Amino acid sequence: MDNPTDFACTMCGRSAAEHEKNLRFLLPDPVLDSPEQHEAAGSWLSHGNPNESVMMQIPNIGPFIRALLPVQLAGGGSLTYGVWVAIHPEDLQRTFAIYWEPEYADLRLTGYLANSIEPWGMLGAPVELAVKDTEQTPYCVGSPDPVLADVLGKQWPHDLLDAASQSIT
Repeated sequence: MDNPTDFACTMCGRSAAEHEKNLRFLLPDPVLDSPEQHEAAGSWLSHGNPNESVMMQIPNIGPFIRALLPVQLAGGGSLTYGVWVAIHPEDLQRTFAIYWEPEYADLRLTGYLANSIEPWGMLGAPVELAVKDTEQTPYCVGSPDPVLADVLGKQWPHDLLDAASQSIT
């Protein structure tokens, strides 16, 4: 073992370092399912490509913002999904205007989850977003949807680490 603080989890046998996993969706599902995807005429990305972008607007589909959806694992650790959230066009303009400004720290948005996350699904679930760290995209912090509220509020088994890695597109 190269790192003395990296030990095997007593619950699953994996390295403790594997318990802090981040998975990022490349595109919102509605964009992924469209023929031209993010290359449709009139599309706008906040950065050079979808992987770097934190915001996008796709004609006839809508505006989206990246958000972090943390899932707490039983016994410690977390799995964080980099998801896309469908938001109102006015919210996209407002967010872009303040994204690199001090006002970003107070940003709160509502929208709809734009990625299906296995094993729960949740595509289209309403979600509340808030900035927790100005160096990151907003976090999913709440939802009136009971499944998404459970995902955000409960602890989940370690076997999500395996399933999650295989479900990201």
